Amino acid sequence: MSVNIAETFELLFNKNNNVVYKALQELQKQSEETDCVYPYMDRLSDMLDSDNSYIRTRGLTLLAYNAKWDKDYKIDEVIDKYLKHITDAKPITARQCIKLLPIIAKHKPELKNDVLSALHKADISIYEDSMQSLVYKDIQKTLKVIQKSKNHTFLFCRKKEH
Repeated sequence: MSVNIAETFELLFNKNNNVVYKALQELQKQSEETDCVYPYMDRLSDMLDSDNSYIRTRGLTLLAYNAKWDKDYKIDEVIDKYLKHITDAKPITARQCIKLLPIIAKHKPELKNDVLSALHKADISIYEDSMQSLVYKDIQKTLKVIQKSKNHTFLFCRKKEH
């Protein structure tokens, strides 16, 4: 079954949440398998500036899922804008952003330090108490995942030297 990426991409802005959800799932799946969504990186980046938190979340998600195809350093260009969403006005969007960061760190190792630094500096006091602990746990979990992958690379390199 062939998917029309252009049409599916436009569905990300639909008013019907079911339509949007299916489109996002399809674009994520396509992004895991091919670079067919990669040409939309500039539009995905623009979505990070949306007033609508759901649109911001969709942009964050698909940018992360396309990190592995990023031969033109599109994510490098917008990493600061991306990392601002660690403390997005909407805690749900912030949590999604935080959970996506290991994907970016994995495929863009040159951005790992930027990601780790932003996570360490994140001021989560902007959220209500009930959300602060959830965001804090997400940050701790993400830090562990990224640092663990960093250590494995180091251990692997050290073993090769011997």
